[in-house]
Amino acid sequence: MSQDKHPPLRIRYEYEQDSHATLNYAHGVWGGINPHGEVEMHFYTEGDKLPPYSEQIVAPDGSFGHELAHTDDSTKVVVRRVHSKLLLNYHTARAVMEWLEDKLETLESEDASPLFTESENGFHQ
Repeated sequence: MSQDKHPPLRIRYEYEQDSHATLNYAHGVWGGINPHGEVEMHFYTEGDKLPPYSEQIVAPDGSFGHELAHTDDSTKVVVRRVHSKLLLNYHTARAVMEWLEDKLETLESEDASPLFTESENGFHQ
C-alpha cells in the first residue's frame, strides 16, 4: 500500500437475494467432512413413504368403499428428501457455528420472547 492511500474507515455489505433463493424447512442434516476438507451439509425433510399404489373398493351399486394401500406392515419406511446442500470451508463453518450459538443463546435467555404469541383470536405481536 502506498503512503498516500489509507485503508477505508468501514466496509459496507449490501444484501441482494438471488431470484432462485427459497425458504426451506429442515427436519435434520446429514453430512461430514468431504475429501477437500470442507464441511458438507445436506438438509432434509422427512415423511412417510407413499405406497406404490392404492385401490378403492367399488360396491355393486357403484358407490365407493374404503381405500386400500399396499404396504409392508412389518417395516416403517420414512423418506428423507434432501432439499439443500451446503459446502463450507473451515472459516465459514466456524463463523456459522458462532452465529448459531449466539442465536440460540438469545432464544434461551430470559429476555427472549417470541415476536408473535398465539391466543384464541390468532397471533398477536
